[in-house]
Amino acid sequence: MVRLLTPADYRSMPWKNGAGRTTEIAAHPPGAALDAFAWRVSLADVEHDGPFSRFPGVDRTIVLLEGAGMRLHGGVRDAELTTPFAPHAFSGDEAIECSLVAGRSRDFNAMFRRGSARGNVAVVRDNGAEITQAQYRLVYAATGAHECVIARLAPLRLEAGRALLVDDPGASESPPIAIRPIDPDAVALVVSIDCP
Repeated sequence: MVRLLTPADYRSMPWKNGAGRTTEIAAHPPGAALDAFAWRVSLADVEHDGPFSRFPGVDRTIVLLEGAGMRLHGGVRDAELTTPFAPHAFSGDEAIECSLVAGRSRDFNAMFRRGSARGNVAVVRDNGAEITQAQYRLVYAATGAHECVIARLAPLRLEAGRALLVDDPGASESPPIAIRPIDPDAVALVVSIDCP
C-alpha cells in the first residue's frame, strides 16, 4: 500500500514525560499507544533543557532538522547534535538529559521496539537515491520537494513537510523507491523498517 501523508494526517500529543509535544507522522500499529508501538516516526519541538522521555526496549534515531541543536548527556556517551540531517542512534533505555545550544530546535525521531521491529534512517539529497526492499518505508521531505518513483505507479511529488509511507508487510519482494530531489538543497529522510 502506498499512502501520501500530509500534516493533517499527523497526530499531535504530549511527550511521554509530559515536558513537551510531539507530532507523530506514522506508527505501527496505527494509533498505538507509546508503550505498544512496534515502530514510530515523529517530530519534536524542543524548547527547554531537560530530560528526554525514556523508552525501555526501544532503539532510537534522532536527526536535527531546525535550530542550533542540542547536547545530549548520559547513557553510553555524550553527543552534540549541531549538524542538521546527521542521524544519531541511541538506546531508549538510557537516561538522557538535553541542553539546547541556542534556543528552540526541531528534530526527527525514529523508534524501533526491540524484538518487534528493526530499522535505520538514511539521508537523501543531491543526486537522490534508490531505496531497496523493506516491509515499511517512510520518506519524509524535510526540506524542499522530491519526486518519488515506484514501479508501475505514476511519479509522486512529495512537498516539504509531507511523507510517503509504503508498506508491504506480507510481500517477499517490494519494488525500490527512487527518490529525486527537485528543489535545490532539498533533503529527504528515509526510514526503512522490517518486523521479524
